[in-house]
Amino acid sequence: MAGGSSGGSSGGKKKARIEIIPLIDVVFFLLATFVLFTLSLNKTSGVNVTLPGSETGENRDPTGAVTISMTSEGLIAWDKDTVNPAEFLTRLQGYKQSVAEPKVLINADENSTYQQVRYILDESRKAGIQKVLIETKLKQAGQ
Repeated sequence: MAGGSSGGSSGGKKKARIEIIPLIDVVFFLLATFVLFTLSLNKTSGVNVTLPGSETGENRDPTGAVTISMTSEGLIAWDKDTVNPAEFLTRLQGYKQSVAEPKVLINADENSTYQQVRYILDESRKAGIQKVLIETKLKQAGQ
């Protein structure tokens, strides 16, 4: 009995095993990557509106910008929160004070009136915010 193995097999080949734990780790990593990637596809953080078309639109960097949406009914939304005009002005002043280089992205519905969009633009400029962008969708020439 000397020199014998203490286990059940007697020196034969080891059988291949599929390890489940590393497989689960890889699947969760892929799932998390997919979720983060799809979240980054969201262009703006504003409410859903039908953007007007523009042939001369340029790519913009939304990093650090606050999105102010204007619906066709005239409702103002700060990112995704609907706000009244007084609260809009308060948030705009607070945003200007808290950010070194504030940017406003106007995300207005194509059926919004000029007066509604002008209001957001004027109030942003009155607050001292000089970088104001208007979001549009790219329209093909001739449409």
